[in-house]
Amino acid sequence: MKKAIKVIFSMSFIVYLFVLAMLLFLNRAGSTWSTGLSLLETIRFNSNFIPFKTIITYIQAMFDGSMNADIPIKNLFGNLFMFLPMGIYLPFFINKANKVRTFIALMTIVLLLIETIQLISRRGSFDIDDFILNMIGALIGFGIWRLKVVQRILG
Repeated sequence: MKKAIKVIFSMSFIVYLFVLAMLLFLNRAGSTWSTGLSLLETIRFNSNFIPFKTIITYIQAMFDGSMNADIPIKNLFGNLFMFLPMGIYLPFFINKANKVRTFIALMTIVLLLIETIQLISRRGSFDIDDFILNMIGALIGFGIWRLKVVQRILG
């Protein structure tokens, strides 16, 4: 039974990574690929290093109606839940990631790498708020992973 669960979980992880790659790199409506900007200009115009700037903007827009509510909801909750599965998959496949510090260190590397690749490849932006929301989502997933019922099934 444990082997079957591992096989199914491994296959679901491959599907998850494929969907994640599609969402993060291949299906980018806001891509800056053909804008004619240099890489430095792209970095300057498509980076947010101010924590909570985008999050606050979206929350304000939801309350004052200055933006279609779908946009902030999709961005806030999409970024939050996109990496929730990673909080379960990472410690399942990498035993050392069962420790909170190791998990946070690995997720920090993964998320910074993704944000940087999006920016350099001009398939998105580098937004510290995306990083924050993705990390919170991954930590929620990690919390789910640590539940005794989940450990009995998958651990």
